Amino acid sequence: MAEQILILDFGSQYTQLIARRVRELDVYCEIHPYNKIPPITSDIKGVILSGSPCSVKDSDAPDLDLSPLRGKLPLLGVCYGAQLMAQKFGGEVKPSDTREYGRARLSYLDTHSPLLKEMTHDSQVWMSHGDTIKELPEGFDIIASTQNVKVAAYQVQGEETFGIQFHPEVTHSEEGKNLLRNFVVQICDCAQDWTSDVFIDATVASLKESIGKDRVVMGLSGGVDSSVAATLIHRAIGDQLTCVFVDNGLLRKNEFEEVLDSYKGMGLNVIGVDAKQKFYDALAGISDPEGKRKAIGKTFIEVFDDEAHKIKDVKWLGQGTIYPDVIESVSVNGPSATIKSHHNVGGLPDFMKLKVVEPLNTLFKDGVREVGKALGIADTIIGRHPFPGPGLGIRILGDITAEKVQTLQEVDHIFIQGLKDADLYDDVWQAGSMLLPVQSVGVMGDERTYERVVALRAVSSVDGMTADWVHLPYDFLGKVSNDIINKVKGVNRVVYDISSKPPATIEWE
Repeated sequence: MAEQILILDFGSQYTQLIARRVRELDVYCEIHPYNKIPPITSDIKGVILSGSPCSVKDSDAPDLDLSPLRGKLPLLGVCYGAQLMAQKFGGEVKPSDTREYGRARLSYLDTHSPLLKEMTHDSQVWMSHGDTIKELPEGFDIIASTQNVKVAAYQVQGEETFGIQFHPEVTHSEEGKNLLRNFVVQICDCAQDWTSDVFIDATVASLKESIGKDRVVMGLSGGVDSSVAATLIHRAIGDQLTCVFVDNGLLRKNEFEEVLDSYKGMGLNVIGVDAKQKFYDALAGISDPEGKRKAIGKTFIEVFDDEAHKIKDVKWLGQGTIYPDVIESVSVNGPSATIKSHHNVGGLPDFMKLKVVEPLNTLFKDGVREVGKALGIADTIIGRHPFPGPGLGIRILGDITAEKVQTLQEVDHIFIQGLKDADLYDDVWQAGSMLLPVQSVGVMGDERTYERVVALRAVSSVDGMTADWVHLPYDFLGKVSNDIINKVKGVNRVVYDISSKPPATIEWE
């Protein structure tokens, strides 16, 4: 078992960021809800308590018995975690007279503390709290302050127990990575040996042992998650794996053929299924976004099940599930409110009677890409922008027809190819085109037109949880707009989406 850092989640929006920062140090970590702590085994080298949207003063505030942890393992409380420790051990936490949200600067720093080793005295940090620690318990020493917060960080005398009021995991904390390195590497003494190569070797060995001589079937999307998962499984069991790639009629232009070709080059045994008409029939007359997602998901299951039954003795279903999906399913508050249904092979019903294998369920998206590179998967797959499972079905607002799909495919092809030709593709996390359910007046030649409107969307993000619109050059947008209007029949207006997430989502449906 790999040594690890245990992160206890009190519901903070930043908890996944803590884990990602620890992983960037080549140290394995796991997130668990504060009320579902796993057994404390010898491989756990330290514990981090996350922030929370709650106040420790709330009557129903998340609480935790810290006696099995304090003094026995290095302990770091972040924001709420720091306040919880201070209050539980005799300190005083009160609503702050001056709330701190956003950037602050450390005006005092005790660099003799191992937590703050080699950090500068005037470092910028990111605050996000309404309460403050007014009094520390006996034996707790202040090791950092800001202009407005006296207790910005503390250490317990004679213990490797620390609390910080700021968030080192966010990029706005200039030396946050240094602080986390000090805790994880220096204080917890983690070896920083959890690398992509180590992950691959361990995962392949585990897959060989668990699957044995059984056969596995897996649905592919052409995206990075399913491609990396399939490659890992294939490396473990070879031709015992059969992959299915379904053309649902909602892919990008030429994508079905191009993806099949790329998989041939990877040595994967892939069955291509042209099911366009079946999906179009299932979507006929449906305009509601959730209705479309469900129709697409149901049809995918039917097509995938038909193909799976053609393969003899299949016992396992391979999936590209990644760690954020796992975290969400066991979150502090249970699965979050449904913003939209996710189209995933994980929705396959019980009647398929297959055991599930998920080789990527401990990795974040950036970790998946690193493993993909180590496996030698082509950059065209590793660097591919995320693409929604329902494809163009949720980028065509309103009902779906083959004619609308073809129109949007042409628009999307001009936009994406334009980004590549202008060397902008890798500067964008995700880009796509939307066909809007409106028409606008235009003039082409000497004639009045009344035709479709399309919206272009390009965002920057780290993990898709938040996103901002990309400031693409005006001359690029002008050229793409001109190309679309001149080359795509039925479109006479192009707009560019400048909404961030939140409040908007990346997709329009």
